[in-house]
Amino acid sequence: MGFLSDSIESMRSIQIRQFITQIVSLGMIVTSALIIWKGMMCMTGSESPVVVVLSGSMEPGFKRGDILFLQMREDPIRTGEIVVFNVDGREIPIVHRVIKVHERQDTGEVDILTKGDNNFGDDRLLYAHGQLWLQQHHIMGRAVGYLPYVGWVTIIMTEKPIIKYLLIGALGLLVITSKD
Repeated sequence: MGFLSDSIESMRSIQIRQFITQIVSLGMIVTSALIIWKGMMCMTGSESPVVVVLSGSMEPGFKRGDILFLQMREDPIRTGEIVVFNVDGREIPIVHRVIKVHERQDTGEVDILTKGDNNFGDDRLLYAHGQLWLQQHHIMGRAVGYLPYVGWVTIIMTEKPIIKYLLIGALGLLVITSKD
C-alpha cells in the first residue's frame, strides 16, 4: 500500500510541476508580446506603431483590413502624407491623408486638415464639435509601410467577439495541455 500511495503522490507532484510550467510559459509569451510592443513604440516614436484600416475611406490605396506601420518623426508633416490621428471624443483612431498644412506665423504651430481618399469632402465633420484643424498632439503617427489584408483577423475578432473568446480559449488550452 505504501508503494501505491508514494506513486500517486509522485504523479500528483509531476502534474503540479507541469501545470506551473505551462502557466509560466503562458506568462512568458504574454510578457514577450508586451516587450516587443513597447520596443516598437520606442523605435517608432508612436504610441501605436501598428494600426488596422477599419473602413474603406482610403481606397484604393489602403483597403479595409490592411495593417499600417506608423512612425513619428520630428520633421514637419507635409501635404500628401498619410497620418493616423485621434479626435477628442472618439476612441478609434482615423487613417486619412493630409490635404492642407497651415503654419501659424505668430506661434509656429501647425494646423492640419485631412481627408479620406475615397471620401467626398474633408474631415472637418469628423473632428470634435467646432474644431476645424488638427494639431500635432492629435497625430499618432505617419504611415511608413503596410501589409495587405492581415488586419482582417482583428476586424473579425472585434465584430464577432465569440470568435475571439473561442480563439483565446483554444490557445490557452493548447498552452496548458501541451507537453514540453
